[in-house]
Amino acid sequence: MKKIFLSLTVLATSFMVAQNNTSYWQQHADYKMEVDMNVENFLYTGTQELEYTNNSPDTLNKVFYHLFFNAFQPGSEMDVRSRTIQDPDRRVGDRISKLTPEQQGFLRVSSLTQNGKKLTYEEVGTVLEVQLQEPILPGEKSLFKMEFKGQVPEQIRRSGRNNTEGVALSMSQWYPKLAEYDFQGWHADPYIGREFHGVWGDFDVKLTIDKNYTVAATGYLQNADEIGHGYSEEEIDAKGDTHTWHFVAPKVHDFTWAADPEYIHDVRIAKDGTELHFFYKDNEEIKENWKRLQSKTEELLLFFNEKIGPYPWDQYTVAQGGDGGMEYAMLTLITGERSIQSLVGVTAHEMAHAWFQHLMATNESKHEWMDEGFTSFISSKAMNRVMQTDAENPHTGSYRGYLQLANSGVEQPQTTHADRYSLNAAYGATAYSKGAVFLAQLGYVIGRENLDKTLKRYYQDWKFKHPTPNDFIRVAEKVSGAELDWYLMDWTQTTNQIDYAIKNVEEADENSTKITLERIGEMPMPVELSIRFANGDHQIHYIPLQMMRWEKEPETENWIQEKDWAWAYPTYELSIDSPLSEIESIEIDDTKLMADVNRENNVYPSETAEKE
Repeated sequence: MKKIFLSLTVLATSFMVAQNNTSYWQQHADYKMEVDMNVENFLYTGTQELEYTNNSPDTLNKVFYHLFFNAFQPGSEMDVRSRTIQDPDRRVGDRISKLTPEQQGFLRVSSLTQNGKKLTYEEVGTVLEVQLQEPILPGEKSLFKMEFKGQVPEQIRRSGRNNTEGVALSMSQWYPKLAEYDFQGWHADPYIGREFHGVWGDFDVKLTIDKNYTVAATGYLQNADEIGHGYSEEEIDAKGDTHTWHFVAPKVHDFTWAADPEYIHDVRIAKDGTELHFFYKDNEEIKENWKRLQSKTEELLLFFNEKIGPYPWDQYTVAQGGDGGMEYAMLTLITGERSIQSLVGVTAHEMAHAWFQHLMATNESKHEWMDEGFTSFISSKAMNRVMQTDAENPHTGSYRGYLQLANSGVEQPQTTHADRYSLNAAYGATAYSKGAVFLAQLGYVIGRENLDKTLKRYYQDWKFKHPTPNDFIRVAEKVSGAELDWYLMDWTQTTNQIDYAIKNVEEADENSTKITLERIGEMPMPVELSIRFANGDHQIHYIPLQMMRWEKEPETENWIQEKDWAWAYPTYELSIDSPLSEIESIEIDDTKLMADVNRENNVYPSETAEKE
């Protein structure tokens, strides 16, 4: 069923591109690669055939390839940025500057042709600039053939050899990868430290490597019988010193693999039919947790299927490797010497990326929060269920991270390019914490049921289509009926803050109380005012935001809708038909889902007044 689902998706997308080329379109790149890896010196050679389809309305006179491994050389942009930023990633620090020629990484193109004609190209750091012999017209295809060679760097960031846990090869960003071209033009970003954007296509990859190594990879293994399964030891030995592993991967925008001579390989079939593969070191200290991880991974998969939409591929792999946790197509690399809580947590986060990065594939250089933030949001919910934490608000950590950022004085708008944050810490809090709060708080704005529906509609409308922030907020508007452009603009394009206060509470007469609220921050929000009475009664007074042109449905009993509050008015008054003496407390947003930067002024009586 999944293969049928995927095929229908591809056909539907192709039809849409063909029929509606002036509105939505996307490029397509099919790769065939054959690679020989020398595990003695970590040098490899490869050939690549790439069939590129120009679905854009533009004529292309040049193309760009990413050469990611060139970042791991002294003097690279990644090296210099790490040594000049105030708070460098501790995994990188000044390590690149100290690599010897044998420890460095590189990726070099030896030859490149387009439809049989030699091309002129220039290697500029981590980008290959290519001038085409003949332009690629709208709707046309070109066949690029390439020979390349590389050296696997010491494990520093995401990719490399011999990581801290002894995994021999973590092979991400290892091949010349065509840059994405979309409605904003080429995205030939240098590899400085952040994440990626890619072109969907089908991959056919053959990896030849020492026969003692086990390989975990994106895609489906095509020749399991040829690499030892079903053969006697004598027959295997007769095949020589290497094995060739053949993988195919449909409709992905990346291909990653890992290899180690000590990998244990387990397979679990999930209830939805997905094959879950686990590769981890033959280490007695971690085996029990990796066994326990397998049922939890199935639970995570089923949770994401339920809350977002069906995982469309037939396989997902969790492999020990890398330098922390990093998502790739149909596969994640994670460090494996962890507690079970940490092991499940990192798997939850990286697996959620399979939806928000490898199905939606937002441009992470421009909109990193759409991937990291949405992933943090849904993985926190997943952990709350799978690990049976049962927290009322599983996103409190994200709120805490955002509020620290908002009050730090170093916040930059979420529209900042991912490489150009002044601090790594600011990038992290903006992408992960503030990105997660964007969703959790949207549930406060439009209602949690509408948020749940929005995520599912987002999946249905934008899987395999590279959505932008506007695409997401339009889905939320269609689901809820609310006008939400203000929310997207203030939260993501500015550093405007939310700060609402109870300015004054006074007895109007013996039977009523007048409450004056104040908007101190520049960002508007609807307000839910919780009033608790001495007799135990509880009311929620809902104050709609006028610019939303919409009111939220009651979410509790004793829900009282008040008149709209227009943003330009700094204060708002309402009258309660109860004397002040009968009111026990008043609080703005007792759910704490509104990311108010100063909650001390949200409560009456204030803590200061109570102490006095």
